[in-house]
Amino acid sequence: MMEVFGSAFPTVQGWLFQDVVLPFMYATGLGAWTEEAFTGTEWFMVGVIELALLYLLLRPLEAWIPVQPKLAPGARRIDFLYTCIHRLGIFTVAVFFVLTPLYDALAEQLRLQGISPFNLEQLWPGLTDIPLVSFFLYLFVLDFFDYWYHRASHHFNWWWGLHSLHHSQRDLNLWSDNRNHLLDDLLRDVTMALVALVIGVEPGQYVLLVAASRMLQSLQHANVRIHFGALGERLLVSPRYHRCHHAIGIGHESRGEGSLGGHNFAVLFPLWDILFGTARFGTAFEATGIRDQLPPPQGSGRDYGRGFWSQQWLGLKRMLEFARRGS
Repeated sequence: MMEVFGSAFPTVQGWLFQDVVLPFMYATGLGAWTEEAFTGTEWFMVGVIELALLYLLLRPLEAWIPVQPKLAPGARRIDFLYTCIHRLGIFTVAVFFVLTPLYDALAEQLRLQGISPFNLEQLWPGLTDIPLVSFFLYLFVLDFFDYWYHRASHHFNWWWGLHSLHHSQRDLNLWSDNRNHLLDDLLRDVTMALVALVIGVEPGQYVLLVAASRMLQSLQHANVRIHFGALGERLLVSPRYHRCHHAIGIGHESRGEGSLGGHNFAVLFPLWDILFGTARFGTAFEATGIRDQLPPPQGSGRDYGRGFWSQQWLGLKRMLEFARRGS
C-alpha cells in the first residue's frame, strides 16, 4: 500500500506511529497491539488522503455540473461527519483485526485436519498471483458479496429500518456514501472482512481494496450530472445509475407503498444487477429520498432525524418497528 504514495507515505506513517500512536499505546496498556496499531495508522492516513482527494476532485464537479443547484443547508455537514467516522479507520480496522486472530485459529485447526485454507491467488498459478490481476480478482469477488449484502438490506424489514437512514438523504452529495447507521456499518464491515479473510486477502491488500471501492462509491453519490454512456453504464456504476437506486419509488420500494424491492443494488459492477434481474437503465436524474418522508397524501411525513444522534436513535426504533412487520 505504501508504494502507491511513494517514499513520503511510509516516512509520515513511521513518524506518526513512533511519536504519537506508540506512546499512546504503551501509556494505555495496549502495547500488545502495536502491530495492529501500525496498520491502523496506515488506515488513518489513507482516510485522510481520501478526504482531501474527494474534496479537491468532487467538490469542483458538484459546483460545475450539479444535479441539484442548491442543496439543503447543512446537507453536506452531517454527511461529512459520517464520512470522517468511517473513512478514518475506526470501524474497518477494528473489525478486521478482531476477526483475523479468530480466523487464524480456525485455519490452524483445519490444517491439523489436513485441510488447507482457500486462497484466491492460487486459483490459476502464474496468472492470479500477479499483483494487479489478484487485486482486480479480489475486488470482483468482494463486490459480488457486497451486491448480495446490499440487496439483503433492502429485502428484510428490520434491516431496511437501519439501512433506510442512508436513503433518507434527499440532497445527495460527495459525502453521502457513508451516511449509515453505525450498526449497519458494523454488520457490513464484519461481513466483508470475513469474506476477505476467507479468500486470502492480506491486511495490506485489504487497505487498498477498500480505499478503491470507497472512492468510487463517493463519486456515485456526488451531486454531479455524470453518466458513462450506454456501454460504460453496464461496466461500472455511475452517479446516474446509482442515483436511480436512491430515487423515490424506483430504487428501493418499487413494488409499491410499504413494500420493499428496488433496482441497481450493484456497488461497483452493474453486471450483478444485469445477471440477477435488478438493473434499471434510464436517462433521468431522479429525485432522491424515501416515499414515507413525503408529506401526506404522498407519504406519512416520517422523521429520519436531523442530527447524528437523533438519526442513530430513530434508526434503532425503525429496526424494531419494522421487525414486527416480518420479512
